[in-house]
Amino acid sequence: MRRLRRQLADATHPRHVAMILDGNRRWARLRVGGTTAHGHRAGAEKIVEFLRWCDEAGIGVVTLYLLSTDNLTGRDSDELRELIQIIGDLAADLSSIKDWRVQHVGSRDGLPEGLLAELDAAEARGVEASGLHINLAVGYGGRREIADAVRAIVHHHASSGGTLDELAELVTPEKIAEHLYTGGQPDPDLVIRTSGEQRLSDFMLWQSAHSEFYFVEALGPDLREVDFLRALRDFSRRQRRFGQ
Repeated sequence: MRRLRRQLADATHPRHVAMILDGNRRWARLRVGGTTAHGHRAGAEKIVEFLRWCDEAGIGVVTLYLLSTDNLTGRDSDELRELIQIIGDLAADLSSIKDWRVQHVGSRDGLPEGLLAELDAAEARGVEASGLHINLAVGYGGRREIADAVRAIVHHHASSGGTLDELAELVTPEKIAEHLYTGGQPDPDLVIRTSGEQRLSDFMLWQSAHSEFYFVEALGPDLREVDFLRALRDFSRRQRRFGQ
């Protein structure tokens, strides 16, 4: 760990890290008497640790993939109910730490009113905060986000009385980026996924066009700080070309 920290002392760090903390359910199945809820709570505890590591490393923005639009229809109802409670508790906890700021990124459609109230309250508590910016991707889908962005552009243009020809000129990559859930934020420089899976799962499809990816074998709750530091070291050694 000390050697890693020395190597990172003058290294280039990402401004924005996106995290898919995967493997909570598998982690629970490997433990005698471990329930799915136990795994999700262990994952939530690890998220708090992970965010502290990011904060200490000077990373400004972190996006956490907590609940996808597919999860809302594909998960067992009991598991989904427990997961929603855990996410609400996590949002409240994170918004009470230091000068951290929490923002919900995702669609509000299909989310319970209670969870929406928790997410809104968490955002309100940190509205003046200037520290670590935490995006909670809840009810999130990358394809849905892009569709919502284009829809918002169309609605705004129609309300101002614009023509179809003008609209065609207006729909540019820059304009779509402005209307994403993360509009105004830097795109993630580094996307990390735990549990050995190597796929995006509909996460930040637009924003990750030029991101670096790092896959960790450890299941979500077993992620260690040394794994995170190795991800930062790996990132610092890559030559980013941004399509050039």
